[in-house]
Amino acid sequence: MSKEENEKMERTLISRLLVSAMAAVLFFTALPAMTAAAPAHIVISAAASLTNVMQALGEDFNKRHRDVSATFNFGSTGDLLAQITQSAPVDLFVSASAAHMDQAEASGLIDPASRLTFAGNILVLARPADSTIPITGLQDLASGLVKRIGIGKPETVTAGQYAKQALREAGVWDRVQEKLILGNSVRQILDYLRRGEIDAGLVFATDVRVARDQVRIAAELANCRVEYTAALVAASRERKEAGKFLQYLATDAARTILADQGFQLP
Repeated sequence: MSKEENEKMERTLISRLLVSAMAAVLFFTALPAMTAAAPAHIVISAAASLTNVMQALGEDFNKRHRDVSATFNFGSTGDLLAQITQSAPVDLFVSASAAHMDQAEASGLIDPASRLTFAGNILVLARPADSTIPITGLQDLASGLVKRIGIGKPETVTAGQYAKQALREAGVWDRVQEKLILGNSVRQILDYLRRGEIDAGLVFATDVRVARDQVRIAAELANCRVEYTAALVAASRERKEAGKFLQYLATDAARTILADQGFQLP
């Protein structure tokens, strides 16, 4: 092999080594950025009546915390608690029922020190906007004109528990039993009202606000107020990141969003 050929091979080898070295430097320089670009993922199980406001809160939170990505699982509080009991991968539990949160604490499913009451709501008697049936209070539900009444399942749906309590206190529970249409969540009852499939339903005030063009409030039930409580799930693998969302719920930004959507503030 000639001297010129040796020199050419050496230059080629050196060039390849330099390219490889530069590629390695670029890779390891970019590695921290690549790692930082992947946010921690947290799952928040929240009561169905919080669907719209939680989506708005989640969007605002994700903008403020690029290192955390929050997604939601909505349903009745009782069903959500059952999922957590069965080891569903949940980081934050948001309940519409103090009783269910107490049950979660007693079972060691949540961190009791993390419990936060951040919003309130009120149960209302609602009717389809185009209904001509005169309904102004719970006593009217016993009328022969009212054929179908929607409430959440009292065993699992917080609004259903309050509805049963209100109907008992009004003395009409026994008289409306055969008219009851039970829903798996308060939002299912709201959908029935929207479509005019029931004559009346017991939902939360904020639910009616979401469907104000199709649903009207017939009466507010002042004695049926609910408080929303959030707590870290004991088995969470992202406790630090879930804690950021929990802390966010107490901020002025979150409180403004809650108030704008009709929720009461503690």
